[in-house]
Amino acid sequence: MQETVKQKMSQMKLYGMQQAYLSVLDKNHYHTLTNDEFIDLLIQAEWDERENRRVNHYLKSARFRYQASIEEVDFTNNRNLDKTTFLRLADCSFIKRKEDLLITGPTGAGKSFIASAIGHQACLNGYKTTYFNTQKLFTLLKMAKADGTYINFINKMEKQNLLILDDFGLQPLDAYSRNALMEIIEDRHGRKSTLISSQLPVANWYEIIGESTIADAILDRLVHKSHRIELKGDSMRKK
Repeated sequence: MQETVKQKMSQMKLYGMQQAYLSVLDKNHYHTLTNDEFIDLLIQAEWDERENRRVNHYLKSARFRYQASIEEVDFTNNRNLDKTTFLRLADCSFIKRKEDLLITGPTGAGKSFIASAIGHQACLNGYKTTYFNTQKLFTLLKMAKADGTYINFINKMEKQNLLILDDFGLQPLDAYSRNALMEIIEDRHGRKSTLISSQLPVANWYEIIGESTIADAILDRLVHKSHRIELKGDSMRKK
């Protein structure tokens, strides 16, 4: 009967439950557990296994620039990163509230690392997250437009609880990129969270976006109710 149970668990893809069952049999703990305790152990093991698989899938799909975690963020250097404020953001409640986060600072200040760390934490908390270098994203969108997959691409991004746009503003947006950014921000505004990192202060984004009407619309949706991290200081790479 034990072999039959193991085979059926495998066929039903109850891998966590199967491992817990085998462990109990191997250690001969079955007789020390009540029926309720045994069932609870099996269900909890299956729950944990599925949660781990889900988190690992989110982390793999996100494709972060850095394999960064909250624990690795450095608060010792004088770069205007308040630990209390950062840890409040790291609990990902801003994602639950569907709010945005803007990270600015000079080259090497650690913007991408912090964005990746927050994204990693979001995955651990069960939020679908995806990371893009902003310029590469616009290139991918142009390619998707050409091969007919644009709508699917946009719809997939819209479903992400957290969208990270890194290195925004390295060069002025052309008309296509400007309109694509407007569509992305409009789709997500008040529905999902967006994290944008940039070397440029937010005050300079208007010029980078270009065309005043679209720039006003994008910044109106992004700026006024967003959280801010404004890094300063020398490059972390030098240190």
